[in-house]
Amino acid sequence: MIISQADARRIALAAQGFDRPLPSRVTAAHVRKVADRTGLFQIDSVNVLARAHYLPLFSRLGGYDRALLERAAWGPKPHRRFFEYWAHEASLLPLELHPLLRWRMARAERGEIGYAALRRFATEHRSEADAVLARIAAEGPLTAADFENGTSRSGWWEWSDVKHALEWLFWSGRITTATRRGSFARVYDLPERVLPPAVLAMPTPSVAEAQRALIERSARALGIATAAELRDYFRLKPVEADHAIADLVEDQVLVPVRVDGCSQKVWLHRDAAVPRRVRGAALLAPFDPLIWERGRTERLFGFRYRIEIYVPQAQRTHGYYVLPFLMDEALVARVDLKADRQAGALLAKRITFEPGAPDDTLPRLQVELERMAQWLGLSDVRVGDIIRPA
Repeated sequence: MIISQADARRIALAAQGFDRPLPSRVTAAHVRKVADRTGLFQIDSVNVLARAHYLPLFSRLGGYDRALLERAAWGPKPHRRFFEYWAHEASLLPLELHPLLRWRMARAERGEIGYAALRRFATEHRSEADAVLARIAAEGPLTAADFENGTSRSGWWEWSDVKHALEWLFWSGRITTATRRGSFARVYDLPERVLPPAVLAMPTPSVAEAQRALIERSARALGIATAAELRDYFRLKPVEADHAIADLVEDQVLVPVRVDGCSQKVWLHRDAAVPRRVRGAALLAPFDPLIWERGRTERLFGFRYRIEIYVPQAQRTHGYYVLPFLMDEALVARVDLKADRQAGALLAKRITFEPGAPDDTLPRLQVELERMAQWLGLSDVRVGDIIRPA
């Protein structure tokens, strides 16, 4: 089967929920549906505009009450719909994915994954990690800062060691995030005190079964993708992902296809929709699943995108926190955005149009900027430089 570039874009957009109109009123059910579609919300600490996990919902639903996500992520146990763990990166994930990631927790517990400072807690420093765990068990939810003035009985660790021990316990699934506090610091507690009992009671699949399910989730979320893109979604190893892909192809869940102009082997999920056209507009966070794999973004949309947070200011091309602007089926501009909360203004510090951007790009972008400002509780939108291609 041969698929045109235009249809490949439409498949990708529909798979991520961009083929649907914005709801008139956003409910908790809308939040769950978006999460089921995307599979996760990536977490990032940068707050120059809004924290990363809030933005994909805004892109797909428009203005919504952020308390809907906060309650589902960090609210009382009966209302929990998400948990935090390492998936693509640090992520909020639907609770039903918990069993599918227990193999990763088990590998971390055995010291098979993670950086060196983490792995040592699986071996020579396990007793120190157990002491941290015991304190959480005895005292209840704690942040890393709560350990800052404490010392272990053996006196071996520094403040950084406590943080590594907590991170290893988190990777291992022995603690989880109860809530977030202050400047978005994790508050750790035991899983049985945070997650609904029904989630912890769900059977644990084999590693192969779990990875197959994760690849199927990736394919459903992407619609159409290469093998590298499928495994990148949940950060699976090539060999393990290839086994899962082969299994899904054999069961006709994934269909091998060719995309015009693409030399790579591509897989189509059997349930992927192919809209006749996609209408709508959205500002996309740097960590939105539609665009987080930069090679795929360039291949599908002809849009080269790099985040420049860590680039020295003088060397930045487009700005510090730049959001691509999706209009219908194309990425037509990029906007360097900042929420100036003190001034009550959304600052579009620089708008850069792509070659061939339609004439109505600016007015449609202005609508989305006004929508975002209202959502963030800002009363004004201020536009700086507008750069058009020569």
